[in-house]
Amino acid sequence: MKIRSITVFADLSPVLEAALLNQAGNFAKKAKQAYETAGFEVQTTRLATHILPKLANSQWAQNPEKFAVALEQACQEQGFEYISAGPASRDMLPAIPEILGETQSVFATAQIIDPGTCRINGDIIRAAAAVMHKAAAIEEGFGNLRFAALANVPAGTPFFPAAYHDDDSPSFAIATESADLAVTACQEAQDAESARLNLIAAIESQAARITQVAQQLAAEQNIRFGGIDFSLAPYPTPEISIGAALELLSGQPLGSAGTLSAAAILTEAIDQARFPHAGFSGLMLPVLEDAILGQRAAEGKLNVGELLQWSSVCGTGLDTVPLPGDVTESALARVLFDVAALSSRLHKPLTARLMPLPGKVAGDPVHFDFAYFADGGVLPLNGGTNQGLLTPTKALHLHPRQPRD
Repeated sequence: MKIRSITVFADLSPVLEAALLNQAGNFAKKAKQAYETAGFEVQTTRLATHILPKLANSQWAQNPEKFAVALEQACQEQGFEYISAGPASRDMLPAIPEILGETQSVFATAQIIDPGTCRINGDIIRAAAAVMHKAAAIEEGFGNLRFAALANVPAGTPFFPAAYHDDDSPSFAIATESADLAVTACQEAQDAESARLNLIAAIESQAARITQVAQQLAAEQNIRFGGIDFSLAPYPTPEISIGAALELLSGQPLGSAGTLSAAAILTEAIDQARFPHAGFSGLMLPVLEDAILGQRAAEGKLNVGELLQWSSVCGTGLDTVPLPGDVTESALARVLFDVAALSSRLHKPLTARLMPLPGKVAGDPVHFDFAYFADGGVLPLNGGTNQGLLTPTKALHLHPRQPRD
């Protein structure tokens, strides 16, 4: 297991206060050193803000992409590898493709469910779909790695792109790369129940070590510890593959009967493990970040509907999903409506990070020269021509299902 990210959350303004950035950068360096001293490999340090909505009333209102470049440079000088500018307002969303194109490490999001309500925002969904469609032209589709639609995702989530801040005071949280814990738990188990118990024990053991360092840092540096997101993130090798763990549990390739049960078992183990939970703390199924998921996608054994189905009992929604290059904005919007509907009815955080790939069709191989990506294949998505009643919908209220007497 490794620490994927130490994510620092700070309330930046468009002025980009040097003192605040310096404080955040110094803390990140100290935190990384503390965790490395404790025996952890730390892959990245990241900074999460909620700055995009503030640009509308600033000197950067007409040139948000220039602000993003300045933000990136200032944060990189402090040692941050990745920066989240947070959820964009409706007026700022059209600028996101240019922001992504002008930067290499700035992330942004759109909230497709109005925070604190049951209102699915159709206007934001269509604007987010337009961003994904336009951003597909950036680096042959790679630009969409840094944009996602959020549904009921709370602030303080340390995984990107979802991370954003909503407080005046700084904090930090830990994101793990821990799919290998699930693989080992299954390899050493006699049945599904013992695999579940093995994973609970492994998570609690590692979380206790992480928490001990975090509490010491919080006390010494006077900063709030926001918890651990133990979402079993993979790395593109079979031994750190959540797909491998799912197949060990079900005994069948992903997409076969039993996959949903396997996903529920792993997620329930995270729920039951005792540690300070943050963010999703669920099962992460990023198609292009997982060796087995990527392989099954290349074999034509995965589709968007199945990934959504598994998300009903686990994780983070649709993540790094490679789609045909000719997918329409309306088709992307319908997928986002599906994600929002699932999130609303189950009252759970979900995201959609969709990656249309120019010139590719369903079944085509996918390869990016990126350390965190596995090879994969383009998933089919039926765009269709019938617009339906979702197309003009501006607001849709879907409440969580309540138990009946």
